[in-house]
Amino acid sequence: MLIADDQALIRTGFRLILTTRGIEVVGEAADGAEAVAEARRLRPDVVLMDIRMPGMDGLEATRRILAGSPRCKVLMLTTFDLDRYVYAALALGASGFLLKDVTPEHLAASVRLVDTGDALLAPSITRRLVERFASGDRAPGAGGDAPAVHRDLVALTPREREVLTLMGRGLSNAELAGNLTLSEATVKTHVARIFAKLELRDRAQAVVLAYETGLVTPGGAVDG
Repeated sequence: MLIADDQALIRTGFRLILTTRGIEVVGEAADGAEAVAEARRLRPDVVLMDIRMPGMDGLEATRRILAGSPRCKVLMLTTFDLDRYVYAALALGASGFLLKDVTPEHLAASVRLVDTGDALLAPSITRRLVERFASGDRAPGAGGDAPAVHRDLVALTPREREVLTLMGRGLSNAELAGNLTLSEATVKTHVARIFAKLELRDRAQAVVLAYETGLVTPGGAVDG
């Protein structure tokens, strides 16, 4: 993985935490431009990206990295749990985010998790971010520069719409299985079909899409 943060002490600390837990760190970057260059050179599976950096910020760097390497997973780092730039990053295709005061154990577990694309990180905080900014309070860069996603839900079956709605509320696969009285394997199949039909990268984009299409409304009941 690649670590991008303008503070050398944070980069060093994260590298130490990750390498001692068996996660290979292939490079570091001190700003967004360097992150883009190193991502192109090293082709990491995951980029740990600070949102606020001098020069090119993490938002623009994320947009450029994902444009060139769609399979790369970007995990955003932020100091504030209601940073409006996080919503923009999710809309651009970032797979999730972490607060900088994350514990070493949660950092390593989160990197492994986002690498699989199986679950959205910090769903409760992410839902608050989406609910706050999905109605139009977007950060710069979250509009026309965001990769287009298919917003036509007609292709989904009623069950797939139900699964997408519950994903929009932040439910994990295990929680979806319990809520819908399905096996977890069946839930995973539904999730994979939703991603394929709507051309979504992961659950982060699914959450954003659920709100942007009105399938889930901020503070409202689930539309089942």
